[in-house]
Amino acid sequence: MKQRVLFLCTGNSARSQMAEGLLRSLAGDRYDVYSAGTHPVGLNYGGVVAMQELDIDISAQRSKRMDEFTDQTFDYLITVCDRAKESCPCWPHTGRLVHWSFEDPAATIGSPEERRTAFRSVRDHIKARIDEFPSIGFAGA
Repeated sequence: MKQRVLFLCTGNSARSQMAEGLLRSLAGDRYDVYSAGTHPVGLNYGGVVAMQELDIDISAQRSKRMDEFTDQTFDYLITVCDRAKESCPCWPHTGRLVHWSFEDPAATIGSPEERRTAFRSVRDHIKARIDEFPSIGFAGA
């Protein structure tokens, strides 16, 4: 049986969407992966482009409210921004709460290249954390 993972951030537009796409691509045979936001704002095109660079298509994913999942059970709930961690409700059916703090690439002000660089950087940091799953108990699950 696959373990269930929910990535949570504020807007569910970039960070949690990229995390969902990365884990599904890397270990979707072992994990059912979801993402949601405390205040979803829609999928950010910058995240879609950054993921396409890794040949991962998240364009069909949609921004979801965390309320869609509050009655579901998860083995891991991972917040990927500080605001989501602060406003995360008590999730009674969660095995493990984990917090990873990433800057919001959508908040980057600058040239188009500076914005692309911000999305790539956050994507790569998320991937590095996902690659560390064995150190927090994900491997072999």
